[in-house]
Amino acid sequence: MAPWARANIKNSGGQYILNKNFMLNVSVRARSPNVHSNIIYMPLRSEEDDAEPLPQDLGAAGSLPQGSDKTTEILDSALANLNPRWRNWVIRGIFTWLMILFFAFIVYLGPLALVLLVFAIQIKCFHEIITIGYVVYKSYDLPLFRTLSWYFLFTSNFFFFGESMIEYFSVLLNRNNFLRFFVTYHRFLSFSLYVAGFVAFVCSLVKKHYLKQFTLFGWTHVTLLIVVTQSHLIVQNVFEGLIWLMVPVSMIICNDIMAYMFGFFFGKTPLIKLSPKKTWEGFIGGAFSTVIFGILLSYVLLQWDYFVCPISFNPTSNRLSMECERHPVFKIAEYSLPETLDGLFTLLHIPYRTLRTYPFMLHSISLSLFASVIGPFGGFFASGFKRAFKIKDFGDIIPGHGGIMDRFDCQFLMATFIHVYYTSFIRLHNPQKILQNILMLKPDEQLHVYNLLHKTLMEGNLINATDSML
Repeated sequence: MAPWARANIKNSGGQYILNKNFMLNVSVRARSPNVHSNIIYMPLRSEEDDAEPLPQDLGAAGSLPQGSDKTTEILDSALANLNPRWRNWVIRGIFTWLMILFFAFIVYLGPLALVLLVFAIQIKCFHEIITIGYVVYKSYDLPLFRTLSWYFLFTSNFFFFGESMIEYFSVLLNRNNFLRFFVTYHRFLSFSLYVAGFVAFVCSLVKKHYLKQFTLFGWTHVTLLIVVTQSHLIVQNVFEGLIWLMVPVSMIICNDIMAYMFGFFFGKTPLIKLSPKKTWEGFIGGAFSTVIFGILLSYVLLQWDYFVCPISFNPTSNRLSMECERHPVFKIAEYSLPETLDGLFTLLHIPYRTLRTYPFMLHSISLSLFASVIGPFGGFFASGFKRAFKIKDFGDIIPGHGGIMDRFDCQFLMATFIHVYYTSFIRLHNPQKILQNILMLKPDEQLHVYNLLHKTLMEGNLINATDSML
């Protein structure tokens, strides 16, 4: 410490202002001939100390729509004599079947209708989560919060879904002079849109609301990560073949229904504190049912090319196509059974030592196990989120079920798993996509690719001079 400071401490042992932000609190004790001092730096109050703190009571149940069993007057009067438990069971069952039938109708309409449905679900889920933040943090007076939230949703969709469209339909998009600009500069445009929103957010910061604004900025981006990113993966699953959407979505639905049924009739042992109504009986019964259901559904869908062929643009016919040479996973294969089972088969007089089946049906077992064992944790995560903010459901749009997000908390997690599983274990190089990339090149570049490929095939003895002449 400087001599003048020691002198001041010795003389007064008091408080000194070092600058406008800090106060020096000095206490002097003479334990010995030497002087000891304790120095504590104490920040002075600033203008930001007057900022409104984040709410201590995060309960939003009184301000948000809550799930209920209220339906039409006709249905309400028909169920008036039932006790609440059975009334909820009936209402939940009715609207479950209505949702299943609606989903089947959308599948019948085709891939484009499914993509539009994914968009609609994504927007509603985003709205439900953002509304919770809007109400809980009392952000009514925050400038541009909702506007920027929806702007970032648009920007995220522009990037993610633009990437999907370019990946699968680049040749078709490049035929239009207007769209060619967006295809060429898509990533730069996406980045520019995001930066514009980022700058707008910084410019909207208000001194007394800094903490609240940054909290909601993070809230918006986490919501985008959960909703937009995973809905993008759902769309990619659709483009790879409807079976990659139909099977996992149906597995989650089956697991949800059967876990509810087993839990309703046989449930006694609580499964997890986050969701008190979930039971081990429902969890195990749902898992077993989902595995059986997944195998049966897979076998049925494998009978039609409509469900297994990816969606692509055929430049020859100039139209979208769902015709293909089947992927090996969708063709019947023969498997030799383990030799360790020979004794068992002999004992049971089973003459078969091989198994002929579709490989996809074996993969469906892995998908079913994930849907029934890991998938429910998406629901547990959502339950924890709702408990944190003291709300029962994300909304009340579906009687007996709650909001859209209440029905799709597990679906988003499943969609990510399907995409990772497909790209890791199933996907093969697609010649059609390679051809699309080549057709995007200029004519002289296409000829250069042709010559390079021809030379490589000749050197590898894959073609000969006669083939070349042909």
